[in-house]
Amino acid sequence: MSASLTILGFNSAIPTVTSSPTSQFLEMGERCFLIDCGEGTQVQLRRAKARFSKINHIFISHLHGDHCFGLPGLIASFRLLGRETPLHVYGPKGIKELLETIFRLTETHKGFEVIYHELQSKKSEKIYEDHKLEVFTIPLDHRIYCNGYLFKEKPKERHLDMQQVSKYIEIETCDYQNIKNGKDFILSDGYVLKNDVLTNDPSKSVSYAFCSDTRYSESILPLINEVDLLYHEATFLHELKEMADYTGHTTALEAARIARKANVGKLIVGHFSNRYHDLTVFLDEAREVFPNTNLPQALVPVEIL
Repeated sequence: MSASLTILGFNSAIPTVTSSPTSQFLEMGERCFLIDCGEGTQVQLRRAKARFSKINHIFISHLHGDHCFGLPGLIASFRLLGRETPLHVYGPKGIKELLETIFRLTETHKGFEVIYHELQSKKSEKIYEDHKLEVFTIPLDHRIYCNGYLFKEKPKERHLDMQQVSKYIEIETCDYQNIKNGKDFILSDGYVLKNDVLTNDPSKSVSYAFCSDTRYSESILPLINEVDLLYHEATFLHELKEMADYTGHTTALEAARIARKANVGKLIVGHFSNRYHDLTVFLDEAREVFPNTNLPQALVPVEIL
């Protein structure tokens, strides 16, 4: 499955002339997901030439404004653009009340169904599934209830080794699916043909983990273990660790430690405090621990695998 991530915004709290709050556009195969929706997200989607109308699922990490204030405007724009397809919104309990209150007071008529999936569990749970993909929550430690999200392609079928399969006339086309599913084949004389003789390993399934606002927490390690790409907040440098803890955030050094302990493929750090003007300091600090760390580039698609 092809998969790419376009970071629409990555700064914390206050939008600036040159940067936007958190929002990401994730494409996995034919699926288009929006993750968080800070102010100005719909403008960034247009700048990125993203497949605007293909977004059917939006995942909101928490109800701080820099992660959700763009959502009412985006939904209103969907209506003006003639949307009829239902929209699924996943987020903390209260997100329905927040949005529906705005729509009621502003007399905004959506014109399509918004299906709310309100979250309140402090344990990871599967919140989306189709025949190729699963999405899980990643419980985080912030000042208010907050989740990250793990997007995982399901394990792929094994590939038939037709050179081997063709040696056995007893194997018919109707048997192929069972073999691709990993089953051995038993010949009429009782001999068991092991599956790894008849097949080759499947190509790797792709995975992406988004970890929004959070204190350093190793509890997430089993959930994000060996993901291909991890986005993890890094609001401060480690010299301000006390402030990071107090405000419910992580330092660049800590984000890198999470990436190293989880053995991820690549790390992108973000959600930087506006006190920093030269973002390379985050890169320098994180790379001391996890060399394959990158800074986000707004509107530039990144191939995940």
